[in-house]
Amino acid sequence: MVGDFEDGELPTDSDGVAEFFSAVGKIIKFLRERAGMTQKEMAERLGYGEDLIGSIERGRRTPRVEFLNAADELLCAGGMLKAIAEDVMKAKVRVSTRHPAFSKAFTSEEAKAVEIHEYSIVAMPGLLQTEAHARALFRMRRPWLSTDQVNKWVAARMARQEILTRSSLPIMSWVIDEGVLRRPLGGWDVHREQLQRVIEVAEMWGTEIQVMPLDRSEHAGMGGSFVLLTPAGTTQVAYVEVQHVNRLITEPEDVRKMVARYSSIRAQALDPRESMALIQMMLGERKHDRADVVQEQLQH
Repeated sequence: MVGDFEDGELPTDSDGVAEFFSAVGKIIKFLRERAGMTQKEMAERLGYGEDLIGSIERGRRTPRVEFLNAADELLCAGGMLKAIAEDVMKAKVRVSTRHPAFSKAFTSEEAKAVEIHEYSIVAMPGLLQTEAHARALFRMRRPWLSTDQVNKWVAARMARQEILTRSSLPIMSWVIDEGVLRRPLGGWDVHREQLQRVIEVAEMWGTEIQVMPLDRSEHAGMGGSFVLLTPAGTTQVAYVEVQHVNRLITEPEDVRKMVARYSSIRAQALDPRESMALIQMMLGERKHDRADVVQEQLQH
C-alpha cells in the first residue's frame, strides 16, 4: 500500500543530525515567541501552513533555505537563520543517504516531480496524512515497531510533505477509495483531523482529490494502489507496493498501461466537488465504535 511504505529512517541519535534539527526548531520557536507571534501568525506572514511551523519547531521537518531566509527577516534574527542554512542543507543530504534503496529511489523521483498522481485503495496517501494519522498507522505494524522507529518514520513522512508548501506546486491528483476514508484509524479524533486535512489539501490550487465510492459495481483500480510520477525533464515512472514489497516501474509500456488505468479510475470516481461533499457528510455523521453499534443492535 503506497500510503504506508517506510519513507526511510532518519539518522540515529549518534549521528547528531536529529539533535541538530531539534536545536534549529527550538531556535525558531524562541525567535518567534520573542517576536510575539503565534505559529498561526507566523505561518500567515510567511505563506506556509501552521502545521509546518509546528513540525519544524519540534524538529519533525527540515526547513528549506527559502524558509530560513524569510523567517530570519520576519523574526529579526539578525542573520542567524541565514547563517545556518548551509548547515541545514548538508544535514538534509546526510538524511537522504540513510534511506533504504527502494525508498530513496521513490522519494528522489517524488521530490523533483512536476506531476504526482496516486490511486489508493488501502491506506491514506502519504502526502495527505496528518502526523497523528501517520503515527497511528505505524503503531499498527506487525511485527511491532519500537517507539524510536515510529518517531523516525513519522518524521520522514512529514518531511516528504514539504512538497505541499512550495510556492509552485506540482500538478497533483489523488483518487481514494471510500473505504479508506471511512476507516477511523487511530480513533475518531485522529480520523476527523485526517478528513479535514484531505479537504484542506483539496482546496489548494493545482490539486484534485476524488473518491471512488463503495457502490461502484466495478472499477479499474481493483489491482491495487499505485503512484504515477513525472520528474522534470524525464519520462513518467510508476511506483507500487504491497506487503512492504516495493517496485519503481520505469518500463515505458508498463507505465503507459498504468496511466491508462488511472484515467479510467478517475472517470469512474466521483468528481472533485461530489467527493468533497461526501467527505463533509462523513464529518457530520454521528460516530460510533463498532462495539457501540453491536450493543445497540442487541438492545433492539
